[in-house]
Amino acid sequence: MSAANLVVAENDSFLQSDIVQDMIKQLRAIDSFGTYDGWSEARIIDPLVLTKERKQAIPVIGDPEEITIARVKAYYNSLSSLIEKKSGLMAVPMINITHEGFGRALVMVGKLVVADKILRDIHRWGFPSLEKMVEQTDTTIAKALGLIEKYNAAATD
Repeated sequence: MSAANLVVAENDSFLQSDIVQDMIKQLRAIDSFGTYDGWSEARIIDPLVLTKERKQAIPVIGDPEEITIARVKAYYNSLSSLIEKKSGLMAVPMINITHEGFGRALVMVGKLVVADKILRDIHRWGFPSLEKMVEQTDTTIAKALGLIEKYNAAATD
């Protein structure tokens, strides 16, 4: 992927958001072959941005690639990490994805489910923009923190 094909600009202000910074850490951590060495943050995070054109280029039917599944897992790891930082309680993602690209992602704090997402068409998983990614993540974290506050006994159990 050349720099000309990137949809995330090198100076995008959302690159500095908590979720994007944590995602970049997660993605670098799973890069056991050093593919991302020397890559800019925008280039690393760019595959998570699926514009309408990019989505149309992905076949409707097909099994998800391993890298796509790894990105989904990295996202929920990042989400859990941010919930943990903001709540002070351990948050753990639990993800089940079938080979066909369907499944569910949960984030647990203690015995409390603070985030629950049904996953469909994982081979076409992504966000329309970094802004949408940040907005959706912030909304999910706010709901999770509200649940932790409301059901603290289950969260700390």
